[in-house]
Amino acid sequence: MSKHQVKNPAVIPTFTASETLAADLQRALVDITALSLVGKQVHWNLVGPNFRDLHLNLDEVVDIAREGSDELAERMRAINAFPDGRPGTIASQTTVPEAPEGAVITADAVDYIVSAINAVVTTLRDIHDAVDEADPSSSGILEDYTQRLEQQSWFLSAQNYSVN
Repeated sequence: MSKHQVKNPAVIPTFTASETLAADLQRALVDITALSLVGKQVHWNLVGPNFRDLHLNLDEVVDIAREGSDELAERMRAINAFPDGRPGTIASQTTVPEAPEGAVITADAVDYIVSAINAVVTTLRDIHDAVDEADPSSSGILEDYTQRLEQQSWFLSAQNYSVN
């Protein structure tokens, strides 16, 4: 149970997240929020061949991450958990690797953003079974964003793939 209590019993949800469920969803929220931030960092500082296509593809990743963070945070509130999206929380708790500073050449940007996406997907997969056991409705959100992010990882990584 969250340390915050609803005072009006008429607005208590029919299901309340356990501390473990809330913590797992918070982990997902932290990483998917971090992905939206680092995605924009790379988007703004991108240079090199295939700039325009990658620039637009990074916006797609950011859009997915922003949608995911909003959906996760709203799901947390629906089950009486309190999401924490403060910058300090995101920075201190994320598993997403820090984005490069300054100009980022397109090939390096692809490698970096794929690693960032994969960090988020790893978190989503790591918590999935426990979330599914506690709240199948929340696990559906994890499944949706796992699929969408894995697709983006594939699209992006194909840009640096070479056939020998």
